[in-house]
Amino acid sequence: MEAVAKKYRPGKIRENNKKSILAAAEQEFVTHGFKGATMQRIAERANLPKANVHYYFSNKLSLYAAVLSNILKLWDQSFNSLSPEDAPEEALAAYIHTKIMFSRKNPLASRIFAQEIINGGPHLTAYFGEDYRKWFRGRAQVFKAWSDQGKMDPVDPVHLIFLLWSSTQHYADFSYQIAQALGKDKLEQSDYDQATETLTRIVLKGLGITPNQR
Repeated sequence: MEAVAKKYRPGKIRENNKKSILAAAEQEFVTHGFKGATMQRIAERANLPKANVHYYFSNKLSLYAAVLSNILKLWDQSFNSLSPEDAPEEALAAYIHTKIMFSRKNPLASRIFAQEIINGGPHLTAYFGEDYRKWFRGRAQVFKAWSDQGKMDPVDPVHLIFLLWSSTQHYADFSYQIAQALGKDKLEQSDYDQATETLTRIVLKGLGITPNQR
């Protein structure tokens, strides 16, 4: 009985339902945008009654906000791991790999975020406040510290971050274009591996870093 109780504990059911709803919402928002998306279709995609969706998210706006928040949380987590004590050749290689693999596994998330930004970011105003800018300045300071320590050539850390973001997210936002250029129906794991290797080499070389230098 104890094993059965653990298997069907309410917390796990709640967690699974929320994951299903968020995944369904990503599909709906990337297909129809925020304005065209409906809670009914999201419920159908999640194979849940509409009432269940409203139990977890009171309305479409709160669900959309949760989707955006989840995307930013996943992106920021990978960036938060960088520190001045790291060896930049290892830290940057790991970050680029993580972001490229995120593009492969979560292409819808990146496209939803891109759509929101293209539309002027009306639902991100609260997120991009002073706390975010403080966090961003802290991330830029990591690159400056690496430069001050002689671990990499001095560059503008702000634009370096923008370069890292845009180059890695490109493989999610423009995967169709890339696949067509390569003569494929869709990108394969080997394409993402090659992209990771190429971007890592370009970034490290541009920063005057030799891989595995000590």
